Amino acid sequence: MCRSPLFRQLARRLLSNVPESTVYGGPRPQEAARRVTVNTLRAKHRRGEPITVVTAYDYPSAVHVDSAGIDVCLVGDSAAMVVHGHDTTLPMSLDLMLEHCRAVARGARRSLLVGDLPFGCYESSANQAVDSAVRVLKEGGMDAIKLEGGAPSRISAAKAIVEAGIAVMGHVGLTPQAISVLGGFRPQGKTIDSAVKVVETALALQEVGCFSVVLECVPAPVAAAATSALQIPTIGIGAGPFCSGQVTPKFCKQFGNVGDVINKALSEYKQEVETRSFPGPSHTPYKITPTDVDGFANALQKMGLNEAADAAAAAAEGSEKDGRPKEN
Repeated sequence: MCRSPLFRQLARRLLSNVPESTVYGGPRPQEAARRVTVNTLRAKHRRGEPITVVTAYDYPSAVHVDSAGIDVCLVGDSAAMVVHGHDTTLPMSLDLMLEHCRAVARGARRSLLVGDLPFGCYESSANQAVDSAVRVLKEGGMDAIKLEGGAPSRISAAKAIVEAGIAVMGHVGLTPQAISVLGGFRPQGKTIDSAVKVVETALALQEVGCFSVVLECVPAPVAAAATSALQIPTIGIGAGPFCSGQVTPKFCKQFGNVGDVINKALSEYKQEVETRSFPGPSHTPYKITPTDVDGFANALQKMGLNEAADAAAAAAEGSEKDGRPKEN
């Protein structure tokens, strides 16, 4: 019987990978019920359980991410820098992005797979955005896409993609594809106006149907406010311990048994996120002054987001003491 390429791709996703038997020896069967889905993340968010996210660009790293039990495997356009040696993410093309997506999809069969839409493949129109997102799922084997920014055109693109039946993860704060406008890789949310914009953009992405929002390089009180204001999970990158989940930090270069080192590091990272011991004060470097926290809280209250204002104030107080979120 003839099977379509999409059918064969989905069928392969039901297989398991374990570093010892998969990287070198081939896949083994896995039950479909173990797959992480958007609904899995929603359930974890409702229960208040931290979500783990790790970036992978190729088959072997995807196998390790999957076997460590990580919730979300993100195929990032940062491959342009990490894998291909560029100074920014801008040179990444959609075709090259799809190569990375396919490699990761062959290696990670349990984690939810999210693929970045690279710069230049979704800005022109909603139709272009939908066409690119469809390719990421059909040709790349991803479960969802991630889209950067909060300009009206980006919000419209996210809305169109969701309406096309594709799950979308938003991304606000430091958006690497916007370095031309931002003037480089600069943290966001350090002033009242910038902090309010982070929250407003996250709310707008939620409104058009995004299932999650990445908060990158923003002060902890801003991330706490956004997390409180939203009903969907937030994923922090250098945004403090108050997000619904975390993207793994960069690992230093290691020598020796790389597979064991990576597996051990991922397992420890997963445990520290789930026990809320990561990120600590040293991993929350972006600060906002007490005066601006007060102004930010007042601005949130004027928006009718009193709980978000309280969350920002509590986060600022907690960060000043020991950097740990207060227990509910």
